[in-house]
Amino acid sequence: MLRAILFDIDGTLVDSNDFHVLAWAEAFHAAGHDFRLGEIHAQVGQGGDNFVRALLPDIADADAEALVEAHHRLFRKHYLHRLKPFPGARDLLARCRDAGLKVMLATSATREELQRHLDVLDARALVDGWSSADDVGCSKPCPDVFETAAAKAGVAPGEALAVGDTPFDIIAARAAGIATVAVRSGLFPETELQGAIALYDNVEALLTGFDDSPLNPERARAGTP
Repeated sequence: MLRAILFDIDGTLVDSNDFHVLAWAEAFHAAGHDFRLGEIHAQVGQGGDNFVRALLPDIADADAEALVEAHHRLFRKHYLHRLKPFPGARDLLARCRDAGLKVMLATSATREELQRHLDVLDARALVDGWSSADDVGCSKPCPDVFETAAAKAGVAPGEALAVGDTPFDIIAARAAGIATVAVRSGLFPETELQGAIALYDNVEALLTGFDDSPLNPERARAGTP
């Protein structure tokens, strides 16, 4: 029985992926590492601990930590105030809550960034809890963020669904025993989202099609495939 929805935030509920790419590009450049924006975007969805090593596998721990901190600093300074929710994001959270589901946020963002996301979404009254990079030992694509969110919601993995925009959401959720509904709003190729059980253009499309979507608990109770 479906009891909880675990929402990724960046690229799923909030239009922030491009800003993260720019902040990472500036952080890497300042440290003497230049990557094409597409190379950086391909890693979006991972937390900083995994993000840096995906591009610089041999980097020293201290240098990796410095890059992560530079990214956070640049993102907070230049982009955090520019974030906007995707159309339908808040209404989808409310629709899930109205359907009797627990609504959790599961993100590789820092706790500080998550608090800003809550304000951007005006969602503090709509969510039951959250897990962030600060709550776990390993961020996406490790399963920790989703495992922690499910545990905080008091549900088993089979009683939850994840909603995300990147292949790292799908990998992390699968490792936690949780299926994923994916959205294309993070601008990842559809071929990289094939592990999802359903695919929508964005959360507004998911909201419009909620009754026939995997997020509808009544649909699951009726045994609809």
